[in-house]
Amino acid sequence: MLQAIDLIELLKLFIISVVQGITEWLPISSTGHMILIEDFMPLNLSAEFRETFLILVQLGSIMAVVVLYFHKLNPLSPSKNYQERKETWTLWFKVIVASIPVLIFGLFLNDYMDTYFYNPTVVAIALIVYGFAFIWIEKSNHAKHSAKTEHLEDLSYNKAFKIGLFQSLAIIPGTSRSGSTIMGGLLTNNSRFVATEFSFFLGIPVMFGASFLKLLKLGFSLSQVEIFYLIFSMVVAFVVSIVVIRFLLTYLKRNDFTGFGYYRIVLGAIVILYNLLIK
Repeated sequence: MLQAIDLIELLKLFIISVVQGITEWLPISSTGHMILIEDFMPLNLSAEFRETFLILVQLGSIMAVVVLYFHKLNPLSPSKNYQERKETWTLWFKVIVASIPVLIFGLFLNDYMDTYFYNPTVVAIALIVYGFAFIWIEKSNHAKHSAKTEHLEDLSYNKAFKIGLFQSLAIIPGTSRSGSTIMGGLLTNNSRFVATEFSFFLGIPVMFGASFLKLLKLGFSLSQVEIFYLIFSMVVAFVVSIVVIRFLLTYLKRNDFTGFGYYRIVLGAIVILYNLLIK
């Protein structure tokens, strides 16, 4: 099996997995970056593998949240008292409520988006539009003087559902699932920390559900080498995600999301120029 491994393809998968682990949690669109990277650096592997890879590498990133927040998300933890277990169950119910919109929109629009919207032009436009949106939200957010939701347990079901509506925007490539949910969290007057943590947790049912549906549709008939590629990529995305999640939570103690907005605008402009002048 080792002799059949293509080191060039393994290097490509490593680079893509690192980018996935970074961009899954930052509000700059992991799917958008994956589409752009494959446009610049295409994988010379089967179409079935590429589709399966794009799904499962994201599961590696999601597992980072499960590991980092295992105690907080585990309602059956023996070290928790009755009130803490109740709060954990309540958090999961809020996550479920917030996941309803993306479940509905995803079931009806996912195939359409896959067919017509998975291309660099759409990604570039979404990067720029939501980049400006982040800058505007942060500037207006600084001007607000009303009380924010500062603790996750104080997040209401109404706010959770509204954040879930924003998460539905992420079916457009380049939007960013984490970005849309964080944006929804800020617009519904939550602190950056609450908006970000809730975005992490919302990724768990969404990504597991999307992965299950995709694998059900595609099947899973890969070679041993391709399975090795997948496991390798998931581990890389997992490790990188652990580092990035910790970085983001530390970063937000002193900074806002304006810098990510500018990054999105610059990257989107580069992609447009590349397609117009070079490609």
